[in-house]
Amino acid sequence: MLPHIAPLALAAAAAAAPSRKTARESCAITDFDDVDDVVSACTSITLGPLTVPSGETLDLSGLADGTTVTLAGNVTFSSGTAWDGPLFEIGGSDITFDGAGLVFDGNGQDYWDGEGSNGGTTKPHFLQVNMGGTFKDLYVLNAPVQCFSISSDYALTISGVTVDNRAGDALDSSGVTLGHNTDCFDAAPYASLVITGSTCYNQDDCLAINSGQDITFSDNYCSGGHGISIAVGTDETASDVLISGNTVVNSVNGLRIKTTYDATDGSVSNVTYTDNTVTNATTYGVVIEQDYENGSPTGTATSGITITGVAFTGTNTVDVADGADEVYVLCGDGSCTGTWDWSGLCVSGGDEGSVSGDPPIEGFTLGESCTSTSTDVDVAVVSSASGASGVSTAASTGAATASVTVSSDSMPTASVTAWSEGTTTASVSYTSSAIGTTASSSLATGCAA
Repeated sequence: MLPHIAPLALAAAAAAAPSRKTARESCAITDFDDVDDVVSACTSITLGPLTVPSGETLDLSGLADGTTVTLAGNVTFSSGTAWDGPLFEIGGSDITFDGAGLVFDGNGQDYWDGEGSNGGTTKPHFLQVNMGGTFKDLYVLNAPVQCFSISSDYALTISGVTVDNRAGDALDSSGVTLGHNTDCFDAAPYASLVITGSTCYNQDDCLAINSGQDITFSDNYCSGGHGISIAVGTDETASDVLISGNTVVNSVNGLRIKTTYDATDGSVSNVTYTDNTVTNATTYGVVIEQDYENGSPTGTATSGITITGVAFTGTNTVDVADGADEVYVLCGDGSCTGTWDWSGLCVSGGDEGSVSGDPPIEGFTLGESCTSTSTDVDVAVVSSASGASGVSTAASTGAATASVTVSSDSMPTASVTAWSEGTTTASVSYTSSAIGTTASSSLATGCAA
């Protein structure tokens, strides 16, 4: 027979027991051995400085809903173990992760061999993000392979993140970049996702959407990789995607949709590109292909995945390098459908490319250059002492050139393309939001270099 315990005694015992999430005196993680206890006991956590042992995951997947994690020092992930990772995992609902501008260092340089996740040394994926809420202001250095892998059940906004894999641009003995498969953001979310105001330097996709719906990728900067991609295979669906206000420079591709060769039962639908800028794409400016096979397209499209509703709105300015194709579209038989309004696409640079498979493109003609008659218009300019960051212009529709007057204590060096010491004028280039083309105009300033 169980002993009788008075209700008042039970209540007193409950009051004396520490409640989960408030038990620890300290909610700071500076020792890897403290991770589990802090995660189970705290809802306001500071993280770092910290060194994570080789072959271990910094596991924050068990956070209570509503938890805030703030970086207080850099976190270094030790190398030396060949494994799949991830190096870091975070989960929970209504989580706030604030990187505070501090660093997660993945030591990718110790793994890179030019083969990425396709072979060679087994390399750990970096950050597995399954949380909902806000993830912001983290500087991620040298991911071994794929950096952010996002598959959250909850709405998530990622902002102000920098992924810096520029060290992976170093070449091996055969001339191949050591960094490979270093995607900045791989997304397969189960809820809405926003990635905004972030920067990516890498050797693969800046963004790769594999599945999900209600996804926005806006005002990001992508350099050196494979551009912004939607990449769908068998049983994968990507829909209601907005790619807006991004800048893609010195990348293999600019804006891309790729579906896997011989894949079935998947779809891509309702994709909108708005006001993006692509500069110096080395292979394709805009590419939609249904023949993808891990870096080696077959050249023969298959139709097991449908692509419906691809629009270019606003002004998307796409410039490619000499020898690159401005546009390459390869659709399967009857698999590209719906309305494809491309009236907001302006391409220039290399070869015109090709369109095949009868996609329903409207408002755009292959090989048609982005030109406009030159018209002088008055432009009001207000400049702060900081120079280029304070210069704003307004041009009327159809204007290709403008007369610009600047009042500033410093020369807007970011805009000047030619300047002679002692002079008060300079030749500058700008992009007209009205026509989407780069034009030349005269800049008068009150200072000389």
